[in-house]
Amino acid sequence: MFIAMNRFQVIPGGEEAFEQVWLSRDSHLADVPGFVEFHMLRGPAADDHFLYSSHTVWRSREDFENWTRSEAFRAAHRGAGDHKPLYLAAPRFEGFDIIQTVTPS
Repeated sequence: MFIAMNRFQVIPGGEEAFEQVWLSRDSHLADVPGFVEFHMLRGPAADDHFLYSSHTVWRSREDFENWTRSEAFRAAHRGAGDHKPLYLAAPRFEGFDIIQTVTPS
């Protein structure tokens, strides 16, 4: 399994617009091979931004990388640059290979 995360620093006052962008967009993920699930996370507030993170779970790193080269990826990210005024800085990508999973018994 592989987790792909992007951290967003949203400027104060931009939280509602940022959330609406994500809640109303078509991610084009549902039919992508290897896609498991997506979460948009709202984190803590700092003096100069609100922290958000997208959290996507994939069956493998290869499935994620294949998606980043797909038409579905291009469609999902079309117009993403239109929302730059909402961010303090560019989103920060982090990718993680899952080395352990614990589930309830």
